[in-house]
Amino acid sequence: MIDNLDPKQAWALLQNNPSAVLIDVRTAIEHGFVGHPPKAIHIAWKEFPGMQLNPTFVEQVQQHAPDPSAPILLLCRSGVRSVEAAKALEAAGYRHLVNILEGFEGPLDEQKHRGKLGGWRFHGLPWEQS
Repeated sequence: MIDNLDPKQAWALLQNNPSAVLIDVRTAIEHGFVGHPPKAIHIAWKEFPGMQLNPTFVEQVQQHAPDPSAPILLLCRSGVRSVEAAKALEAAGYRHLVNILEGFEGPLDEQKHRGKLGGWRFHGLPWEQS
């Protein structure tokens, strides 16, 4: 089953459950230069160039989160890639998957800018850049 939590709910789950694992499924460039939550494990779902699907995504997650019953929280830019990644992990036997709604940057506003209507950073949650 895949749950959906907003960024603040996801942060609370991470703080209250030491077995919870946060996986950032964005590209390496997004993770490093746009920023990421502290202790987020970067495992790209798709990567540049060409946004090719990462063929070892599930195996990489299993290395960092071997317990299929642990809460696995998935974060992307706006909440789309994270759902796809969650479905792949569900098919691999993970049972407590959480899609972080709004993602790290949130949806586009009228000027086609992110970060003004929602997302991890918009809500003032901890983040850092590489």
